[in-house]
Amino acid sequence: MKRTVLGAASVALVLSAAVAAFASPVKGEIPALETAGVAFTEARYQFNRPGVNHGAFEWWGRLEDALPNDRHNVYVEVKVQGHGWVRYYGKQRGVVQLHKSNWNGAQRYTGKARIRACRDRGSLRPDNCIRSRGLAYDWDRG
Repeated sequence: MKRTVLGAASVALVLSAAVAAFASPVKGEIPALETAGVAFTEARYQFNRPGVNHGAFEWWGRLEDALPNDRHNVYVEVKVQGHGWVRYYGKQRGVVQLHKSNWNGAQRYTGKARIRACRDRGSLRPDNCIRSRGLAYDWDRG
């Protein structure tokens, strides 16, 4: 009798651990994205599991205008699978904390995203951007 109860308890424990692992979002840190005039630091992200926050790619960090006297604004761009770049502006000559979520409404979850930081140099000159960072999680493999 004891062996049966202990066996059932251990099976339940293993199964509940597997379910909890799938239910947890996938979290990580984004390395500092810095180039002339812009710095996106203290950045983190998470891929939310299917059914939570639209299965979104959620991210947050500190966006800073690193050259406050150049009269150019800064922004962060994010791209999730199936969509183009989405821009989130900072504050010229200042620092802002950003916390955003991006997702594709046609999918249950997001598994791939790209992020980059840029300095907006106006319409005549190209923007100054750092190379985008790719982030991914294969939900099918877990």
